[in-house]
Amino acid sequence: QVQLVESGGGLVQAGGSLRLSCAASGSGFSINHMGWYRQAPGNQRELVAIISSGGRTNYADSVKGRFTISRDNAKNTVYLQMNTLKPEDTAVYYCNANIFNYGSLRNYWGQGTQVTVSS
Repeated sequence: QVQLVESGGGLVQAGGSLRLSCAASGSGFSINHMGWYRQAPGNQRELVAIISSGGRTNYADSVKGRFTISRDNAKNTVYLQMNTLKPEDTAVYYCNANIFNYGSLRNYWGQGTQVTVSS
């Protein structure tokens, strides 16, 4: 059973920074792409950033130039460095990973971590 465990959310003032981490645990799996999504109250879940197994990245327009996604394949961990945070970045952030595990390929989700940016 593969699990994604997130950490690093919290409360920060506008202009501040936070770093989110998400580690995959289990056995017998390999990870394709990994990413971060967010969902604000009343809104649909949206893609924030995604990174391929080879390190290619893609970002939502709203976070380009402020957020950086990275991964450590040896640790099965993906990070999201968030700088120059804005109140509109407030949301629950979810880690996502596309994982091949015991013959099946599927998406896994973390439990979510709250990010609150005060003005």
